[in-house]
Amino acid sequence: MDIDEATLVERCRGGDELAWEWLVRRCQGRVYGLAYHYLGSVEDARDVAQEAFVRVYRQLGTFEGDRFMAWLLRITRNLCIDQLRRRRTRPPAEDVQADADGDAAPRDTAPSPEQAWLDDARTRLVHQALQRLDEVNREVILLKDIQGLTLGEIAGMLGLPLGTVKSRAHRARLELARQVLAIDPSYGGASRAGGER
Repeated sequence: MDIDEATLVERCRGGDELAWEWLVRRCQGRVYGLAYHYLGSVEDARDVAQEAFVRVYRQLGTFEGDRFMAWLLRITRNLCIDQLRRRRTRPPAEDVQADADGDAAPRDTAPSPEQAWLDDARTRLVHQALQRLDEVNREVILLKDIQGLTLGEIAGMLGLPLGTVKSRAHRARLELARQVLAIDPSYGGASRAGGER
């Protein structure tokens, strides 16, 4: 049985722990994905995702509106920005090396080794290209194309006029495609990576 987010939120407000579990399961992939794209660290992304759900649970009574996911992603984004600020002011105590596969999040299905390698290579290529974008373009791509927020939600989140966000989204996609080609000129799907991600 598929229950919509609004119903789950109302049930959570009423103290239904099972509804909270369903809500977390439904949203955790997107929250973790956004945190990972901002922070680039599996461990930091997990910590931020956990903190985001703790905050949402505590503040559920203050949520107003019908776009729960946008609210949850706004909280996640703000936590990521706080984490990035702390990183800049306080260097890490020690460097920890990631394992060979980058300690990627577990997958629900097991693709063939060749398909997994191709998928990982594309993901790494797009992630590397994203890192070359300026902060504004990278954030617009993350929020719109990866997290699926509307331009209006992004405008509200960033405190910018809708027209500005529209033009930045277009420029960001073009710049992402250019960066993918700069990294790998032989990549035939570069325009698609900038347009469909």
